[in-house]
Amino acid sequence: MKITEEFILKILKKDFPECFQNIYDNSLLLQYLDKKMKAVHGNTKSRKSLASIYAIYSILYYYKKDFYNNSNEYKQFSGYDYKSLLDFCHRLYGGTKLQNHALNSRVNGEFRNKFPNATNDLIINNNGKYLLHIDYLYVNKYDISKTCCKIIEKYIKLLEEKDKTLFQILEEIYSLKSYTEKKKCICKLLSEDAEARIFEIISYVILKNHYKNKKVYFGYSLDNIYEKKLQLYKTGRTNANDGGIDFVMRPIGRFFQVTEVNNYDKYFLDIDKVMHFPITFVIKTKASKEDILQELKTYINKRSNGMIVIKQRYDKAIEEIITINELYLWIEELKDKDIDNIIRDIDIYYKLEMNIK
Repeated sequence: MKITEEFILKILKKDFPECFQNIYDNSLLLQYLDKKMKAVHGNTKSRKSLASIYAIYSILYYYKKDFYNNSNEYKQFSGYDYKSLLDFCHRLYGGTKLQNHALNSRVNGEFRNKFPNATNDLIINNNGKYLLHIDYLYVNKYDISKTCCKIIEKYIKLLEEKDKTLFQILEEIYSLKSYTEKKKCICKLLSEDAEARIFEIISYVILKNHYKNKKVYFGYSLDNIYEKKLQLYKTGRTNANDGGIDFVMRPIGRFFQVTEVNNYDKYFLDIDKVMHFPITFVIKTKASKEDILQELKTYINKRSNGMIVIKQRYDKAIEEIITINELYLWIEELKDKDIDNIIRDIDIYYKLEMNIK
């Protein structure tokens, strides 16, 4: 089995020079970490998975101090207190706002999905106390907890370096004198290879600044009409994974959902969760919105299998398709002060999403 992350391979070779591949092949914990750490790549579509990784790390951190190479004593241990583990996670890089889902269920659910033949859960919940199953801490009589900690610590360092690179890029863009150059640099960040969270944040701030220059008029009679500017609100955090709608527009009540082009089943789920209320899809693709809409309608026809009630339900729920092409166009149309607002907002929202002060 191939070790996919280079930094993991280096750590394993250093700790187990004679048998690193055998250790990896026989450790579901190492394989799980390897699968969850794709966010170190600049063009990754993967999320950082901090909640799951930190949940494991919090237990490993105390375990290696208390029970390293002491399996008999660990077998008698009832687990670490939930509050202590969560406080530990909150002190880690980007962990300030993390919740308890990973400790309680998420890790075990993901672990089972990746390794359906695993005999035991990875994390044992003992009435509010938590510990890792001993099956995953030892490989061929080697205690791998210290190695796992090294891997997680290196992952955190790589993420931090990557985040700082983005902030440096934003500072450089902001310092440019030419707004033509600023626009070009923002467009480079807004690509099909952009990390999912970065794309969601950048698309939001572009849409926010685009729509705020638009006006609508309301009134209960022709004699009582008033003017309102459109406002776009970000309704959740990109790492919440809560199934919510991404953006909502006031005062006209439009829903926006950020997604990718490769899974039209996900579009159906998004439509179903708001009871078929019309949604504008913001899609990370450079394909034309006409082509995407046609593909989506073809998929709706296939799923409905001729049943008009299903076809109409989903056809009417697609309000608009917005792709990277439209976002590029709107960047070009924005005023200079709006471009500076975009750069500032990317910085603010990215720090918020990454729990960076």
